[in-house]
Amino acid sequence: MKGLLISAPSSGTGKTTVMLGLLRALAEDGLTVQPFKSGPDYIDPAFHHAACGRHSFNLDGWAMGPNLWQAISARAQGADICVAEGSMGLFDGVATRGQQGFGSSAETAQAMGWPVVLVLDVSGQAQSAAATALGFRTYLPDLPFAGVILNRVASPRHERLTRLGMERAGLPVLGVLPRRGDLTLPERHLGLIQAVEHPDLDAAIVDYATFLREHVDLDALRAAAAGKPLPEAPATLPKPPAQRIAIARDAAFSFTYPHLLEGWHEAGAEILPFSPLADEPPARDAELVWLPGGYPELHAGRLAAAETFRAGVRRHAETRPVHGECGGYMALGKALIDKTGTRHRMLGLLGLVTSYEKRKFHMGYRRAVLQAPMPGLAPGTALRGHEFHYSTILEQPDAPLAEVRDADGNPVPETGSRRGYVSGTFFHLITQEETA
Repeated sequence: MKGLLISAPSSGTGKTTVMLGLLRALAEDGLTVQPFKSGPDYIDPAFHHAACGRHSFNLDGWAMGPNLWQAISARAQGADICVAEGSMGLFDGVATRGQQGFGSSAETAQAMGWPVVLVLDVSGQAQSAAATALGFRTYLPDLPFAGVILNRVASPRHERLTRLGMERAGLPVLGVLPRRGDLTLPERHLGLIQAVEHPDLDAAIVDYATFLREHVDLDALRAAAAGKPLPEAPATLPKPPAQRIAIARDAAFSFTYPHLLEGWHEAGAEILPFSPLADEPPARDAELVWLPGGYPELHAGRLAAAETFRAGVRRHAETRPVHGECGGYMALGKALIDKTGTRHRMLGLLGLVTSYEKRKFHMGYRRAVLQAPMPGLAPGTALRGHEFHYSTILEQPDAPLAEVRDADGNPVPETGSRRGYVSGTFFHLITQEETA
């Protein structure tokens, strides 16, 4: 399947703008475009879907074994072209090998055969940008490479000088984007705001697509696309933990990896969304209540006052499983303290107390070996996931759910908790570890 991977030397260079504009422009040209995200990001895929109308999926060499990788890459069936967005810098990953690699975007490009489009922020330099680009081009000599897009170019003279450097380095320039201060997407502490919260996302994406058409050679990009054959008999996506799953879905709870939801749907599970912020209870006949991650700290007062939601989840937990991830785990706890120091009561199904009053950054891959059952998973199962939050644990009195370690094998204190039918983790589940 032919494709491209949009990457950059670092975060903050404008690759998301390029990604969304390219997805929309190609879709407007009549192509069926399959988006992907390299690495553990659960916010960008929703933006990709808004841009081209097709669900986006993560490809992650550290967390995913070959079977899941194959199943996810097969989502490109029926598409004319794939476009993947990288994470951080092109070669950034972890230090210890995971199931297939170290989690870098370069590994994704190599595995899929997708040439890299390197988005360079050239503000504050000119010919010197070519030295950076050439280093990225030659760091892995067998990495497929399409060319560069120059971003934040200040003037025609700046463009001319920067192009001279690229010509000397023998690097194709696929586009030149003038500096514009209004192209950035709104952000908060976990990165971009959620796609559903953007005040006028479609208009912004239309603007990005128009901008790319004016300044990027779309024909050259399409001609540069390449890739390896899709699997003839792809593996299946992860099976659902139950057949009737009530899942919280609103501005407070929205972070679930797309391949999990897709696998649950394909296996025939009924997904029953409900909104805690609207004080809705989970479906009474659900077999499982699932509270995804999100931003409960921004809505803690409303959650504390949502009595119908509280009663419904607590009633369910008397006889059937409830599981929460990150923000959902915090909501299952006794209390959440917001950044102002105000304490809000949560569901109280676990004794967890978390605080945002003194922010502490927690980010990284997690490998967890279950010490107790989790919905659909037996004790002893090894899981792969990713943790990303700013909360601090003040109390975590319940029995640990798992032994949790970071990518290098170091133990972390965010072990998750369990009590009765209730369980929770700070990491977002990506997959069950594959065995050789």
